[in-house]
Amino acid sequence: MAHTAMSGSGTTADDDPLQTAVWRLRSRACWTDAAELLRPDTPAAALQRASLLVERCLYTEQGWPDAEDALRTAEALALTDEERGAAACERGYLAYASTLLAVRDRADEARAALGRAAALIPPDAAGRALLDFRRGLIAENLARSPQAARAAYRRAHAGATARSDALLLSFTWRHLAGLALRDGELAEARHGFAESLRIREELGYLVGTAPALASLADTEVDPEATRLREEARRLFRLLGGVPTWLASRLNPPPAATA
Repeated sequence: MAHTAMSGSGTTADDDPLQTAVWRLRSRACWTDAAELLRPDTPAAALQRASLLVERCLYTEQGWPDAEDALRTAEALALTDEERGAAACERGYLAYASTLLAVRDRADEARAALGRAAALIPPDAAGRALLDFRRGLIAENLARSPQAARAAYRRAHAGATARSDALLLSFTWRHLAGLALRDGELAEARHGFAESLRIREELGYLVGTAPALASLADTEVDPEATRLREEARRLFRLLGGVPTWLASRLNPPPAATA
């Protein structure tokens, strides 16, 4: 599933070489190359391939038809309720990304797909924490309900902790910190953003490091804030301007002059 980072996903020394190669490409924003390494002839491989291409859409605002095709393949190959639920979770995430990035309003589809996933994925299943996290994203960014988002992120955080899912923890730390910053809880926000950055650096999740640096900078004062933003800009340029939505934060428009 997307955003997993535990044994078996390419992030540990004893992982399968294929998964290690996929992870290295994914972490460097090479989602298409990573997807091409996978033969979508089993439910797990088809789902992983779809998740890579869906993530590409969120980070680059491109590749929507490829993600849709990969999702249809994953949905067709799914045999169990849990596999169907995982595919629905990806379907909801793609619809969420389309809505968030103002490509096309698919908010109803996103909610319906994640609701279907919740009915299919058991509470103790490996994919439940990721589902909770994505339901938190919808609550925060589409429904504008920070309380519901915080509850969902906390469930996801607990699930990721229980399963040692380090990358998902980096996302839950980051989003819980964002809500804390919104509430004026500066120390809590700084701690959460620092934990997210630490995990991403340890995992080598390069494509997620620039956003983590920029978020932590928002809780610091100069000269540390400037140092963090400069490092974020360096990584952003290194990856060719990915994630695209970070550009406005790292390169604010010039101040108006009289």
